[in-house]
Amino acid sequence: MRHYQKSKGQRSLIRTKVFFRAYPTLPYVIKWLLISLILGSCIGTASALFLETLGWVTDFRENHLLLIALLPIAGFVIGYIYHQFGKEVEAGNNLLIDTIHDPKEIIPFRMAPFVYLGTLATHLFGGSAGREGTAIQMAGSIADQFTKPLKLDPNERKVLIISAIAAGFASVFGTPLAGTIFGLEVFLIGRLKYDSIFPAFASAIIADLVTKLWKTGHTHYHIPTIPDFSFLNGLYAITAGIAFGLCAALFSKTIHQVSKIFKTKISYPPLRPLVGGILVATAVWTLGTTKYIGLGIPTIVSSFEQQLPAYDFALKMIFTIVTLAAGFKGGEVTPLFFIGAALGNALGYFIPLPKGLLAGMGFVSVFAGATNTPLACSMMAIELFGSDCSVYVAISCVVAYLFSGHSSIYGRQMIGEPKHNRFGSYTGKRLNEL
Repeated sequence: MRHYQKSKGQRSLIRTKVFFRAYPTLPYVIKWLLISLILGSCIGTASALFLETLGWVTDFRENHLLLIALLPIAGFVIGYIYHQFGKEVEAGNNLLIDTIHDPKEIIPFRMAPFVYLGTLATHLFGGSAGREGTAIQMAGSIADQFTKPLKLDPNERKVLIISAIAAGFASVFGTPLAGTIFGLEVFLIGRLKYDSIFPAFASAIIADLVTKLWKTGHTHYHIPTIPDFSFLNGLYAITAGIAFGLCAALFSKTIHQVSKIFKTKISYPPLRPLVGGILVATAVWTLGTTKYIGLGIPTIVSSFEQQLPAYDFALKMIFTIVTLAAGFKGGEVTPLFFIGAALGNALGYFIPLPKGLLAGMGFVSVFAGATNTPLACSMMAIELFGSDCSVYVAISCVVAYLFSGHSSIYGRQMIGEPKHNRFGSYTGKRLNEL
């Protein structure tokens, strides 16, 4: 009987081994599906909390405009906290990119509360910043805490961080497909890490669903008119893409240059956002409008529907560069949406395409050029605006990507494949090393 039971157990073990040989990817799928479920739940919940509180502080600021006078003080406090307790996490998104390329110590969890509170303070008191950087940093720091408990090896840890970036992006914008591609595309220019596609996809979808389960809404955009595609309209799209790419390059290079000026001229870090806060607050009171601070969502929505002043994109660029280069916290992406949509709207004065379509093209194309993620941005446009605009936005995103050169808001991006073979020597280098 014992011999029979042992033989039965052996036969069961053999059948199990045969099954897994026949379906070798099943353990991998089960493992990463469970990990993605944990990541997506945590990151989706964190993003929901972030979006809800960010909406609250934005409304509170708009109803209490005197708070903008306190922006320099808020900047000093943010700078002091990071100087004293947050030097290890000050690199933000660049730290996540470095961790993917060369995993070392676990990302400190304090990155999440620091960037969360710093971003809320930036928006509450009138800085011009976004939300993607905050969501991604929160996601990355939360995810990396599972590296040791799950006993992940270095390559699996890379997959974990990529999945976290995808989940953070997807949940904060409500774009799981774009979030997936962004996570795969952002850290290595010109190449995708396909062994991460399932974990990134699963994490992005789950995080987006969890955010929605918390009843957290996202802004809806609509392109009223999309003409049939033609050869001439394609030329117009290329022309617009060139403008978007040059704008992206200008933004990326200027924000790094202004950041260097702040660091060179002001040696004590907490004083940098204090000075930046004085400049931004003074500009707000001089112009007499809050249009160019915060996220700028109302202006983005308006750019699809009505003609805006042609200078709106330039002023938003200046406000955002000063805010972030000085050391305030938040992302660059939503301001880039504003800049791109407003620039597209302004191009309507010269390019005979509907202003709503040009705004939508600029919305994603300046972002594509500034982050070197044309595939993610093309998919984002389809998720946000519908598939009818797909050819137009794909053309403008790719052209913007090419004409932005080897520049980026993320200086630690590595070149996996240069944009042209004449730059073959750039392969394997970081953008801030060029």
